[in-house]
Amino acid sequence: MKDGWRPAEGPVVCIGETMAALAPGPSESLETAEDLRVSVAGAESNVAMYLADLGIPVSWLSALGDDALGRRVRAAVGAAGVDVGGVRSDPERPTGLLVKEPTGTRTRVHYYRGNSAASVLGPDVLDDERLRSASVVHLTGVTPALSSSCRSLVVEALATPPAERPYAISFDVNHRPALWPPRTAASVLRDLADRADITFVGLDEAQDLWDADLEPADVRKLLQHPRLLVVKDGGRAVTVFGDENSWTVPALRTEVVEPVGAGDAFAAGFLTGLLRGGGMERALRLGHITAASALKVTGDHGPLPDAARIKRLLDLPAQEWETEADGRP
Repeated sequence: MKDGWRPAEGPVVCIGETMAALAPGPSESLETAEDLRVSVAGAESNVAMYLADLGIPVSWLSALGDDALGRRVRAAVGAAGVDVGGVRSDPERPTGLLVKEPTGTRTRVHYYRGNSAASVLGPDVLDDERLRSASVVHLTGVTPALSSSCRSLVVEALATPPAERPYAISFDVNHRPALWPPRTAASVLRDLADRADITFVGLDEAQDLWDADLEPADVRKLLQHPRLLVVKDGGRAVTVFGDENSWTVPALRTEVVEPVGAGDAFAAGFLTGLLRGGGMERALRLGHITAASALKVTGDHGPLPDAARIKRLLDLPAQEWETEADGRP
């Protein structure tokens, strides 16, 4: 296909852990702040919430502790328009927790997720009835790092050959070095990423995992099997490689408050564009527009521009995208 393969239009199912998150205010230190803000943080639920914002029917499957933080997470994701009916409540294990520590232009993240409810998720999640009508199932590389049962979930999901799957599988590498034993992530994530229909990876991630000298085209040589390979080059551009063609669209120029969550937002925007069938470059633009909304806030989930502005940005002539799509009203 000249404009690239795309999945059939339909609901999306996102599977993975979401935690409660604590963070000081934007200009405060974790050591001295008197108050911490409570929010939710999870790659897969971030994608789900942005998909819901964009009007895509979406479910999130996971497990939470039968505790106050678990109830808060479930309510927050559900309030965004995501179906949370398949989220399990575990009376014996807690909801995971993360704490953000702003340090200059970067944010350190401390995880408290050992033995969390979601860490015992396994392949039986794939039996949920919501997958029967799914067009896309979205997974990330965070899940296989959490436990052996979580890894089995992802491995089993990707074990069926693409031509035999009832739905497309989207996989975001989402490498979190702190979660992996030394020298294990590179081979596991490469194998999983190469089995998906749609794979997302940051160029910096690929360089850290596989070879510091990689360029986007080199990543495609490493991951040859995805129908679509999406290589994100920071705030510069994103390139999608199909079977025969590739497409590159530069990122919007956006003031960055905090980068956390932007990759998830991009994935949601891009998947939405694919499902709506508007063409690969339009899907890339919608990914950039959605990512910019995450970059402008301290949480993982920021408000999208209004529908009129999104349409104006999507409809810009190619030569005007870079010069005019710079965040101005």
